[in-house]
Amino acid sequence: MPKYTYVALDKLGNETKGSIEAGSQNEAIGRVKDMQLFPTKITETDKEEKSAKKAAKSKAAPKPRPGGKKGAMNINIKIPGFSGVPPKVLTTFTRQLATLVDAGLPLLRGLRVLEKQERNSTLKGIISQVATSIEGGSTFSEGLAQHPKVFNRLFVNMVKAGELGGVLEVVLKRLAEFSEKAQKIKGKVKAALFYPIAVLIVAVGIMILLMTMVVPKFKEVFSGMGFKLPGFTLFVMGVSDLIRLNIMATSGVLAVLVVMFLLFIKTKFGRRIWDKTKLVMPPVGQVISKVAISRFCRTLGTLVSSGVPILQALTIVRETAGNVIISNAVSKVHESVKEGETITAPLEASRVFPPMVVSMVDVGEQTGALPEMLLKIADNYDEEVDNAVAAMTSLLEPIMIVALAVIVGSIVIAMFLPLIQMITNLSGDEGSGTGKKE
Repeated sequence: MPKYTYVALDKLGNETKGSIEAGSQNEAIGRVKDMQLFPTKITETDKEEKSAKKAAKSKAAPKPRPGGKKGAMNINIKIPGFSGVPPKVLTTFTRQLATLVDAGLPLLRGLRVLEKQERNSTLKGIISQVATSIEGGSTFSEGLAQHPKVFNRLFVNMVKAGELGGVLEVVLKRLAEFSEKAQKIKGKVKAALFYPIAVLIVAVGIMILLMTMVVPKFKEVFSGMGFKLPGFTLFVMGVSDLIRLNIMATSGVLAVLVVMFLLFIKTKFGRRIWDKTKLVMPPVGQVISKVAISRFCRTLGTLVSSGVPILQALTIVRETAGNVIISNAVSKVHESVKEGETITAPLEASRVFPPMVVSMVDVGEQTGALPEMLLKIADNYDEEVDNAVAAMTSLLEPIMIVALAVIVGSIVIAMFLPLIQMITNLSGDEGSGTGKKE
């Protein structure tokens, strides 16, 4: 009988290793599950030894030069901080692979088909490397794990759960749907913020143009008139001189302030303050808060429904939350579940999640339908994000228009005040002169 080595998680999320004898890999998976364990990796001992020997040979072999023979050795080229694969391209790849696997095409053949038609050179190379890893005896999830900048822990762990449960095509479909909905929400928020940002840029451009080109011309005209200028006009001219004559110093101060802010939010304390501010900052706070809650519920619901253990799923959610306040709340949930308690209490104590969300999660826990309930909450919050984005846009539009009008109008009024004063003085002089003649 073949011998299999396994790596599995117990109810508390602790990793255990061992070996068993079974007739097939499916039988080995069943026996591990019978021991109240969740298997994360099961390999036949003979295959594992062959893979180890193959890896040792590849390490000993000399590395080919860039112009060497094709297929001699795969080299993973990683660019720090940049994956080179847009989320939309990755989502399309996931959806296509799910369709091919669901149609009955073997995984390896499906990868080779997608490799041939892929236009993104980075993803094309990664697909080739993953396919080669599978040919060498590795699992699909192990091949994906070699490229963490493209396939995050959420992707890898869901694929691993799909492999173990024999439902890889279902998991890939869920991943594609998850990515599509995430991109949809992100696109809506970006579209909503485009208008106010564009207005802000135009306002700054107009203000700089007026302060550096128009106001100095008026100053030259007023300097030869010989009468005292209004205080507001002098103030605007002073600001104009400050910007025009100290453009480098002003730019330097602004650059230093931006760099200081970026460094501050990279610290643990600064990141916490900034993330907390984003959740309550009007009018964008409501949108950011709803997006964060939707992301938490959809990620956790997708992971648990795909067969990932709850503790491991909470760890992944914590790492992919994107907000320190949400991450801290998830950490408390993780500790609570680890101690055998419920999810509801720490969610309520965090004061980040609304009572409606807490109540629905509580119902899901009690009825044993937690994944379905989390996905329903995520769908509801996606709709609320749409409403919040519409409300934010309708509020920001008049605010930005009024702000632009006030800035430009103030400068125009400051320049016309001396002209009004001069016309008034001339009218007064003409009136007094007429009275003397009479």
